[in-house]
Amino acid sequence: MNDTGPQVVDRDESINWFRETRRRTAGLFGLLIPEAYYDQPIPLRHPVVFYEGHIPAFSVNTLLKRGLGRQGLDDDLELLFARGIDPEDRSSAADVAIASWPSRDTVRRYADRADEAILDALKYAPVEQDGHPVLHRGQAVFTLIEHEELHQETLAYMWHRLPRSRKQRPATAVAVTAGVLPESGQVAIPSGRATLGAMLDEIPFGWDNEFPRLSRDVPAFAIDTHNVTNRQFLEFVTAGGYTNPDLWSETDWAWRTAAGVEHPPFWSRSGEDWFWRGMFELIPLPLAWPVYVSHAEASAYARWKGLRLPTEAEFHRAAFGTPEGIERSYPWGEAQPDPTRGNFGFQHWEPVPVGFYPAGVSAWGVHDLVGNGWEWTSTVFEGFPGFSPMASYPEYSADFFDGQHYVIKGASPVTASGLVRRSLRNWFRPHYPYVYVAFRCVRASD
Repeated sequence: MNDTGPQVVDRDESINWFRETRRRTAGLFGLLIPEAYYDQPIPLRHPVVFYEGHIPAFSVNTLLKRGLGRQGLDDDLELLFARGIDPEDRSSAADVAIASWPSRDTVRRYADRADEAILDALKYAPVEQDGHPVLHRGQAVFTLIEHEELHQETLAYMWHRLPRSRKQRPATAVAVTAGVLPESGQVAIPSGRATLGAMLDEIPFGWDNEFPRLSRDVPAFAIDTHNVTNRQFLEFVTAGGYTNPDLWSETDWAWRTAAGVEHPPFWSRSGEDWFWRGMFELIPLPLAWPVYVSHAEASAYARWKGLRLPTEAEFHRAAFGTPEGIERSYPWGEAQPDPTRGNFGFQHWEPVPVGFYPAGVSAWGVHDLVGNGWEWTSTVFEGFPGFSPMASYPEYSADFFDGQHYVIKGASPVTASGLVRRSLRNWFRPHYPYVYVAFRCVRASD
């Protein structure tokens, strides 16, 4: 991760970015009523209180202690809030009694002190030092802010699982349900090269799993023009897809039966009517929205259609490749992400109809490859050849190279715009049902 180059940290820009990120996080916590502070909406994650302490504690641990070699602000809290959990199931999740968590006043006082210390460091400390493993190219600065942006998405999908009575709906939360259901179809992508990852001198910052660059030959294939919609997935449900073990792998079927999964996690049913479990309301199932499902459910649907999920390299080829043979920085070209390109950056709390952002279409005519939901791939998460753990957060990726996580690409409605870069990789367990992940199918060309 050490590569010489020009200074990349602009102090003023970093301060503004940090402050804006903290404001957005405060807004997310502000959605909850005070009584929800110790709620645990997802059994496989810590309760709400943890995250309000974890984000500032991580910043202190990363920049002040690991980077600048300074003392922390509160060793006990910085240990308690050091790291979240990623258990395989509820039985392996650690339980911490409510009485063990500090009061909200204690957490907020700590967070205020941490913010002051981080801002002071961003203003005056030597936060970019050539050759320093944690501060080279300002790594710790980018790490702490992007870490918070990633956790904002965690907060959102956690909040999604809370009863609506535990949240306060903002006036801007308006669901876009009206849309034209497109004809289902696929786009043929000829064989070619796909570039995954990046080199250190190409981007100001990336997480360790984004490096080094990897080039792959991709055979010709065809890919869905749009994400699989709720309407299409409803056909799978109606056809008995959840009761046919032939469509599921052995482990996926065992999970489905043990957990009693009978429909997508964002759906609910009342009589014969289906609804979308929205962040702030129950919505009659919007048939033109992409369906959000686990990797297991997406794989079963693909088998039902006689298709499969794309590999990470195929996603890249469809998203960033062109008929001319060059590769783009974004599906639409080189222009920076903006609100016309896709459903990301907290424009909406929910999906929008597929194809809603034609300005974000790829060179091949494939829609919504960035925004409106991450996308499952069939690629097991691991490091690229030459992978090296990052000094500012060495366990970030390496702890998950266990063969039990799959790569997801793209972005969701609550992915920060700055995270919309070609090399970014995300990953989740195949049975984790809470994330905003859509999918599309592919087939090999004849």
